[in-house]
Amino acid sequence: MVEGSRLQRHTSEVAQDVLRMGALVEESFRYSHQALFEGDLETVALITNQDIEIDRYYRHIEMRCATILTLQAPVAQDLRILSAFMQLVRDLERIGDYAKDLGQIAIKLALYPSHSCMPELAAMSKHAQVMLAKAMVALSELDSQAGEKIKLLDDTVDNAYDKLYHTLAQQRDIRGVVEPIILLALAIRHIERMADHATNIAQRVSYIVTGERK
Repeated sequence: MVEGSRLQRHTSEVAQDVLRMGALVEESFRYSHQALFEGDLETVALITNQDIEIDRYYRHIEMRCATILTLQAPVAQDLRILSAFMQLVRDLERIGDYAKDLGQIAIKLALYPSHSCMPELAAMSKHAQVMLAKAMVALSELDSQAGEKIKLLDDTVDNAYDKLYHTLAQQRDIRGVVEPIILLALAIRHIERMADHATNIAQRVSYIVTGERK
């Protein structure tokens, strides 16, 4: 009983760290949106600083999970939870990296006139942010239906990616350098991947609750 209580306490502490890490990643995503679409380039430094903290959480949580798995011999359910946490924080860490990359893209794009596709790209970014927020709420509430719900939202982001990629790839009236087109193509790819990682998080939550992979 004592050993079981200790394991539950340690697992709960890891879960709280995952949620704290998720909150930082959500904020970094919002900062990248402000840099790209509102011209607030001061947020880029904030993203960089937060990325250091996100990476610190990532390493700490992985090490904590590995220690628990090694020293406390968790039963099947706890093993499932801890292994899912280790995968989930990788998704969060990648979203944080993409947010940092978007900040750098924003700095470079600021040198050029705004492209006509920016409103559509901003909507795509907002949608992906909603997906991440819902995934983190699903984790805090252990929503077993989270995976299916957010997979449907991901279809909207995928459709936006396809449309924007076609717009950029088929553009013929390019004057001067092509760097802004390349940067925009990178931006839509990063946001599409961020949405994919948010979907992964939701599906891992479903796995934690049900034990079934989808």
